[in-house]
Amino acid sequence: MVDVFADAINKIKVYESSGMYECSVPSTKIMRSVLQTMKSNGYIKEFTEVKEGKFKTIKVELSKKINDIGVIKPRFPVSVNDLQRYEMRYIPSKDFGILIVSTSSGIMTNKDAKERKIGGRLIAYVY
Repeated sequence: MVDVFADAINKIKVYESSGMYECSVPSTKIMRSVLQTMKSNGYIKEFTEVKEGKFKTIKVELSKKINDIGVIKPRFPVSVNDLQRYEMRYIPSKDFGILIVSTSSGIMTNKDAKERKIGGRLIAYVY
């Protein structure tokens, strides 16, 4: 496992498409923030952190609302003015899906970043 975050996002994608209701991913700070953003936008139901031995994992309850999810690599730096171009590249239509952006104010969606008028780095997309 080279990229733990990309592996976790891919695991969520596979479990969602195969019809499972729950999956377990490694617990990292970025993963918790991304899952919180996905939960607030209705893409997952709930997530809880569980300690298994000396490692922590996150159990994610899937909501069957994810059509596609993926990591954006390389993590492009974007300004507020550039967000529209990346929305057109990664999201199939307007108001259908989100880009997850890491900003100086924390991890948020592209819509929140536009409202606050701050840029950041693209992390993932969900629709």
